[in-house]
Amino acid sequence: MVSIWAYLFLTKKYIPLPSIYIFVYTAWIGFFVSIAVLLIVSKKNLALALFAAGIMLGFFTISPYNVGMKIWETLIDPSIVLLAAAMGIIPLIGGALEISGKMDDLVNNLRIGKKPFLMFSPAMIGMLPMPGGALLSAPLVEKGGAGVNPENKAALNVWFRHAFLLIYPLSAFLIVSAKIANLKVYTVLPYLLPFFVFTVLLGYLFFLRNADGKIKYPKKFSLKKLLLPLLVIMIAPVLDFLIQDIFELPVREISLVIAVVVSFILAFVLGNLSLSSAKHISKKMKPWNFAFIIIGMFIFINIFKASGVPESIAGLTLPNIMLCVFISFLLGIVTGRVEVPASIVIPTYLATSGLSSMSPLIFVITFFSIFIGYVISPVHPCVAVSGEYFKIKYQDFLKVVFLPAFIALLLMFVLSLFFIR
Repeated sequence: MVSIWAYLFLTKKYIPLPSIYIFVYTAWIGFFVSIAVLLIVSKKNLALALFAAGIMLGFFTISPYNVGMKIWETLIDPSIVLLAAAMGIIPLIGGALEISGKMDDLVNNLRIGKKPFLMFSPAMIGMLPMPGGALLSAPLVEKGGAGVNPENKAALNVWFRHAFLLIYPLSAFLIVSAKIANLKVYTVLPYLLPFFVFTVLLGYLFFLRNADGKIKYPKKFSLKKLLLPLLVIMIAPVLDFLIQDIFELPVREISLVIAVVVSFILAFVLGNLSLSSAKHISKKMKPWNFAFIIIGMFIFINIFKASGVPESIAGLTLPNIMLCVFISFLLGIVTGRVEVPASIVIPTYLATSGLSSMSPLIFVITFFSIFIGYVISPVHPCVAVSGEYFKIKYQDFLKVVFLPAFIALLLMFVLSLFFIR
């Protein structure tokens, strides 16, 4: 149903059309205006952009009371609140590892050869959502990448930094996207594994062909310095999985919060950090930004579901292949995000298909299509800072990543012909 206040606003002030046309088109106007708001404001603040886009969509489609109710329902939903809390704690783990020097210990003791080092060093840092993380891995890539041209260094710094997030259970955009699709992360991980292997192979073939030679390390290998930070990183997903498997939880996000809290405490203890360090880490990592993004995202999604837009889209009979592959890819490029396209595409697919959850395989096709666009997006911060660090233009970066990205998208299209109806 069209919002009465939007109807009066449009008919009396701006659009001298019969009311029937207003009722037909207001939902679409609201949808496109909200997407424009989302894209513009997200350049400054993603959480604010999601909240503003939701309010704008509600302005055109539902009453102020219903907008308020959807916001309230989001704020009191325990699964969303716990998910937001977990997403706020995860960057603190990265901050604790960074400030204690454990992250440096990890990458400096990965004695695995030059090519594997250039893959795993950005991947290890990429496992935790640290602001400016691509700048932390870029010096490591520079150190180990003698003989590799700057374009390839930038490409592998971005590509491998994010490829491993496809199968890392604490990957924020994987957790959130699976949540939107009403799926468990551990349900989709087996389906994502082949795509992860395919992504690594593409990166190896296109970015590491000339990375020959050996890396010289200034210090002797230390197994302890390798294993301790690995323990911090890996204990959270293992604990999360075990708690969910052993206990029948009223809200499954409880296990995630417990797991990341344990990981954070362990990072503090093993890093010999004082309580005063927590304030410094919080100031540096800004965990509230991550938490507010989750809240804003589900406010937008809940208003979107109530707006009537999904039903309007369903009336278009837009092919699901177009939605799940090409629209997903384009939104990934335009937004430089994964969560935002997922919050648009997945609810739309569910509405058009009349489903409450996605099948794992269709989710993976959609998620991976978004991921491809995200990895090569010019508004993706990691792409921007990598280009700046290695002194290359975006066009140079795109020339290197275009072909592997095209091959990956082509694979998604071929798979969609068989599995998406």
